Amino acid sequence: MANIKVIIPAVNEGDSIGKVVSELPKSVSEVIVVNNGSIDNTVENAQKAGATVLTENQRGYGYACLKGLQYVAEQSKQPDIIVFIDGDYSDYPEELDKVVAPILEDDVDFVIGARKKSLREPGSMTPQQVFGNQLATFLMRLFFGAKFTDLGPFRAVKYKKLLALEMEDKTYGWTVEMQLKVLRKKMSYVEVPVRYKKRIGVSKVSGTVKGTIFAGIKILGWIFKYSIK
Repeated sequence: MANIKVIIPAVNEGDSIGKVVSELPKSVSEVIVVNNGSIDNTVENAQKAGATVLTENQRGYGYACLKGLQYVAEQSKQPDIIVFIDGDYSDYPEELDKVVAPILEDDVDFVIGARKKSLREPGSMTPQQVFGNQLATFLMRLFFGAKFTDLGPFRAVKYKKLLALEMEDKTYGWTVEMQLKVLRKKMSYVEVPVRYKKRIGVSKVSGTVKGTIFAGIKILGWIFKYSIK
């Protein structure tokens, strides 16, 4: 049986994190919630749901993900697969088995849980999220011949392949960096359509003008950086 670990970056997700952790399937060996500066009951609720809780005081999505990976690297038994999912309950945690299936059944290196329009709850993605996804994936098709349609945060990757990506982005560019490096290193990848619903609480990225602008700059910056290499 594959050793699957889940990493969940979380900032003030007290109302949702327990639901995310508790609804992940039993195929998961450990759920790692990285508290990234919460001032609510995120930590307590994650622990009650059975998660390992780490603290990363430096704010940033990438910082939180890297903290989780540092913890995993220090364990005696290394996982086979790492899954990333957000703590806001917008994804359906029980769909994890569907997301990891291409890795287990077809030996694929990397899988994106793609938020297909027909499976999205109306209003679950803001107009700026939809536009940003379309622009980023269009540019990846244009420059790299990619087949990605989404930058979805619900994703699974073979642990050894993830290490080979040498991830470095500390903030909003984490997801697109991963996809660009998968392309650059010619790893195999697929998208699996997943359902998507309105998140609990307000997004720290798309829910603010500042977050939206900085995320857009970071994503486009990574794409153009790789396009001129």
